[in-house]
Amino acid sequence: MRRLLFTSAGVLLFAASVSAQSGPFTPEQVTRGEAVYRTACAGCHGSQLIDGPAPPLIGFGFLDKWAARPVNLYLNIVRTMPPGAGGSLSDADYASVTAWLLEQLGHAAGTEPLVLGSKQAVSALVQPSSGAPRKAPPPPAFIQGMSSAPPGAGPTQQELNAAHSSTRDWLYHTHDYSGTRYAGLGQITPANAPKLRVECAFQFGEQSVFQTGPIVYDGRMYLTGTRTTTAIDAKNCSLLWRHQWVPRGREVWPKNRGVAIKDGYLIRGTSDGYLLAISATTGDLIWARRTADTSRGETFTMAPLIFEDRILIGPAGSENAISGWVGAFRLSDGEPIWLFKTVPGAGEPGSETWKNPGAIKQGGGGTWTSFSLDPETGELFVAVGNPAPDFPAHLRPGANLYTNSLVVLDVRTGKLRWHKPLVPNDSHDWDLTQVSPLFKGPVNGRDVRLVATTGKDGILRTLDRETHTALYQTPVTTIENYDVPVTHTSIHACPGVLGGVQWNGSAYNPLTQMLYTPAVDWCGTFQAAEDDAVTYVEGANYMGGTYRRDKTSQGWVTATDAVTGEVRWRYRSDRPVVGALTTTAGGMVFAGELTGHFTALNARTGAVRYRFQTGGPIGGGLVTYELEGRQYIAVTSGWPSQFWVTNQTGSPTVFVFALAE
Repeated sequence: MRRLLFTSAGVLLFAASVSAQSGPFTPEQVTRGEAVYRTACAGCHGSQLIDGPAPPLIGFGFLDKWAARPVNLYLNIVRTMPPGAGGSLSDADYASVTAWLLEQLGHAAGTEPLVLGSKQAVSALVQPSSGAPRKAPPPPAFIQGMSSAPPGAGPTQQELNAAHSSTRDWLYHTHDYSGTRYAGLGQITPANAPKLRVECAFQFGEQSVFQTGPIVYDGRMYLTGTRTTTAIDAKNCSLLWRHQWVPRGREVWPKNRGVAIKDGYLIRGTSDGYLLAISATTGDLIWARRTADTSRGETFTMAPLIFEDRILIGPAGSENAISGWVGAFRLSDGEPIWLFKTVPGAGEPGSETWKNPGAIKQGGGGTWTSFSLDPETGELFVAVGNPAPDFPAHLRPGANLYTNSLVVLDVRTGKLRWHKPLVPNDSHDWDLTQVSPLFKGPVNGRDVRLVATTGKDGILRTLDRETHTALYQTPVTTIENYDVPVTHTSIHACPGVLGGVQWNGSAYNPLTQMLYTPAVDWCGTFQAAEDDAVTYVEGANYMGGTYRRDKTSQGWVTATDAVTGEVRWRYRSDRPVVGALTTTAGGMVFAGELTGHFTALNARTGAVRYRFQTGGPIGGGLVTYELEGRQYIAVTSGWPSQFWVTNQTGSPTVFVFALAE
């Protein structure tokens, strides 16, 4: 028997020959499983298993991932579904929804019910008709494009070094190497902000996660989606060019937060592990090099940094138990220059901080937010993410270097300058996410080099970059049971897995001498699995337990004294704040909210001076720049992933604002 699945438009989704042998599940389980799926799963995976925001559950891509690991598929459904509430359904419902999925893949019901733990039965069913998983050719290591970087194109290294003083452009993901998210533009002020108006809007066109942080250079704005890169006119939003990447390998965590630019090269990562060099002028591919291994769970989500001839980037994927790293790659062709391991190998410095009494798989140390850099000292500041497995910290005793640490590397050699563990031996998935901005402040009568750090633990810490000590630790969200480790007994704690500061960090205004920090206030219940149940499943999140997020959440923008950590004011949002903040010389803080609102705040008081409903949640970048003597603000709006959406998804769109003329 051969089964074909079609969309309503008649497009073939999956075809497979089905064995005449009936499967070990019953028609009654299929009926019940469909009801469970519609209630608990369809919101993410879609009514047809392929038309939702979560990964498709049919097709050869699905079989490539799971056909060789059918038992793991079954266990993964039980442990991780529904998202944020793994293990919350009954055994009967998990068996039923698995039966329904197998039936959708073309297998026939039989007379014997599928029972939780029926490994042999599930294994027999998920294999494709050939008896072996379909194999795709290996992804090519290097692809030469048809274009080259235009000679004399910018920005130059001198322009990037001076980006902190630029008012015309926004040259790096966080504005400048220091990550200040501050622009010395004073045209828009608390007094005239109510006169802001939409100048133009650009619909991105790719229905994917939209977390991009725009950059602006010489009147052009550059944006990314999961596979698409575009350039638009930063004044009128007209499309200049569009580049579409076709994945060559398995995609992991499909999302992208932006590009880096230098000398006419536009550099970005992809979900299938490639670095792309695109002509900033034409949008044509210059080269592509596979530098992350998605078969190991590595993926690129961060916007890279370019300094001199080096592209600096690292892979995300801590929950996939990767062994994280930070790498430098040559701008002209992507050739590797150096690599620093954020999870040391056996016998390497730092490996002694990873004890392994249970002989389990250990890893983590992913990097998924942009770096900061002091070009004068050559120090590259890196925020390293969580260890894995996430919850059972007692199975990996020690500080677990260099996870959840501020790591400072020599940008030219990759050698470790210094490091600071900020959440050692983490048991809550509390990644360190931000190591910016870099700034100077008066401490004990002298001007001191400082670095602000934030993470998913919800604590703002500012460190002296010379002594490596923290000046203060200021909570920017709700803190509960912070020092209580996750054990086999469930515990409610704040922040939760989705709490604290996510992929956009603090902004620093040198005129107000304040830091402005976006935060998520979202708690949940943690529980580590029994030790013998902590098993690594390739391709699945390696949490080592369960987490159930609370039904309610909110968000904050907190203004603190940059040197003392004293809270000056707080703005509350009805939803978590994951969008970027930007502050200016005009005394403004610009914010984006998951409610869909672009919000302009008085930088000194927090008073709302303007709000605009964009029609979609804001989870990406927000930048400001100047063209022909006029200040503009660009705001990204649209679906920032299933975790941050309720009933309003929006369409990926960039809105450009300016004062009414």
